[in-house]
Amino acid sequence: QVQLVESGGGLVQPGGSLRLSCAASGSIFSINTMGWYRQAPGKERELVATSPSRSGSNYADSVKGRFTISRDFGKNMVYLQMNSLKPEDTAVYYCNAEIATTRYKYLEVWGQGTLVTVSS
Repeated sequence: QVQLVESGGGLVQPGGSLRLSCAASGSIFSINTMGWYRQAPGKERELVATSPSRSGSNYADSVKGRFTISRDFGKNMVYLQMNSLKPEDTAVYYCNAEIATTRYKYLEVWGQGTLVTVSS
């Protein structure tokens, strides 16, 4: 079994910053892409940022220049640094990863989500 556990959500004022963390654990052979998605009330889940296995990153247009995704490959962790937060960033943020449990078996795994609320 493998799992992702997020942390770091909370209440922050507009213009503030938060850093989300996500740790992968379990029977892990390797991890390909890790990323963050979010779901606001009444809306569909959307991509925030992804980080492929070795280089590069992708961001939603709405967060470019404000959010930064990073990974610690040795610790099987991914982070999301969120700056200049806006009320419209309020959502439950989910960690996502493509995890290989053996050389040939891959699973798409989701975390339980962490709530980020941006409000004065």
